[in-house]
Amino acid sequence: MQRLEEIRQARLEKLQKLRDLGVDPYPPKSSYTLTSIVKAREEEGKTLAVAGRLWRWREHGNVTFADLKDSSGQIQLLFQKKNLDSQFDLLKLFDVGDFLAVCGEVIKTSAGEITIDVAKFELLSKSLRPLPDDWHGLKDIEVRYRKRYLDLLLDPEMRHRFDVRTSVFKETRNYLDALGFKEVETPIFHPLYGGANAKPFTTHMQALDTDFYLRIAFELYLKRLVAGGYDKVYEIGRDFRNEGIDHSHNPEFTMLEWYEAYADYHRVMDVTEGLFKHLAEKIFGRTQIQVGDTTVEIGHAWPRITMSDLLAQKLDLDVEKLDVKALTEFCQKRKLELVRGETKGQLIFEIFDKLIAKDLINPTWVIDYPADVSPLSKPHRTREGWTERFEGYMGGREICDGWSELTDPQVQRERFETDTKIARKDKSEAQQVDEDFLEAMEYGMPPMGGIGIGMDRLVMFFTNTWSLKEVILFPTLRINKKAL
Repeated sequence: MQRLEEIRQARLEKLQKLRDLGVDPYPPKSSYTLTSIVKAREEEGKTLAVAGRLWRWREHGNVTFADLKDSSGQIQLLFQKKNLDSQFDLLKLFDVGDFLAVCGEVIKTSAGEITIDVAKFELLSKSLRPLPDDWHGLKDIEVRYRKRYLDLLLDPEMRHRFDVRTSVFKETRNYLDALGFKEVETPIFHPLYGGANAKPFTTHMQALDTDFYLRIAFELYLKRLVAGGYDKVYEIGRDFRNEGIDHSHNPEFTMLEWYEAYADYHRVMDVTEGLFKHLAEKIFGRTQIQVGDTTVEIGHAWPRITMSDLLAQKLDLDVEKLDVKALTEFCQKRKLELVRGETKGQLIFEIFDKLIAKDLINPTWVIDYPADVSPLSKPHRTREGWTERFEGYMGGREICDGWSELTDPQVQRERFETDTKIARKDKSEAQQVDEDFLEAMEYGMPPMGGIGIGMDRLVMFFTNTWSLKEVILFPTLRINKKAL
């Protein structure tokens, strides 16, 4: 820390010397017409100007070499005293990390290095702190998350990962737009929380002297829009859930939800499968995805298998015939944690989630979920007690959750009321009885299918990165009191 402060003090002294010489160390823009470095590298023999951050600095008497980086690439700079006269002495006041604009001829050195022979230059921004020498040797990776700007600057792989994130968002929109979906925005402040089972954040709005919840899902508002005549609608935005933080959960995250009128859950699975294949083709140019150490082919038709069939195949468990007592005893033998008072549907889902889901490596649609754990899903058309709900699994991880949407307001009311009563560790995670939403349903909702996909998790899949903090630019962290 002492060494860092000494360097910072030396740079502050250089800053003052520049000002004393009449140099503005923080001008509003460059006075040159700039070209990107990647384009400049192709313009040998031409005189042009580029700008970027000084990256390396090598002094050799009356000649100085440096590297300059912008977002497109890097190029070598050649400063010669014979060409710069008195301006050459200003170089002593520059440091690695400063932003510089230079103008000169693009040449190739005897070593074959594309270089700009600088004829003039100007300082664009003076840096006061040195860039770390061994950034990714840091043992405390939390520092990388707190100082993501350095992480992006010093690790090309990290920059590529977030470039892929941008592509995932862009191509998701392109795919849905091409299918006729319309992107909308719905409120973040909700008078009631719903659309998922999660614990909300509460805030107080001074203007209305009213408590609101930060949304945990878009679902109930997007469905209102379907009732209002939007046949295909989607939203990409932030959700907030006041829950734990781990490799696959962050309290603030980005979600995609879409709803399509006159569609059922099979249609939604078709569209979702198409999205994954579209993204793979656009990002990789192929339909193979690396998931951990396994290469997964997603280009074929993904199998669709009921949850009850999976339990029968994997565990020899006929859940249709077993009652609550038998399922509870099975969970206890397998040492699954229970809160007591679980319904049959909750026990079935718990067994699947804890004992089977992790082994679903190849892309798989798990369909037909118990009604007890699916309060917004339409009852199954042929199986009593089950719903037309699905989840997509790949690499042993859930990648999306959707269903044929419940459109019967009377059944929806019963589901809401049941969900507030069933056993769970935290009662605040239950769905609320949303009277305004029920009223919208009573005006009539067409049959529809819908889905929710965590965009951060989607990026995890397409970068083979299995920590949310590595795909969120600024993940939620404990407050650093030293920085306050």
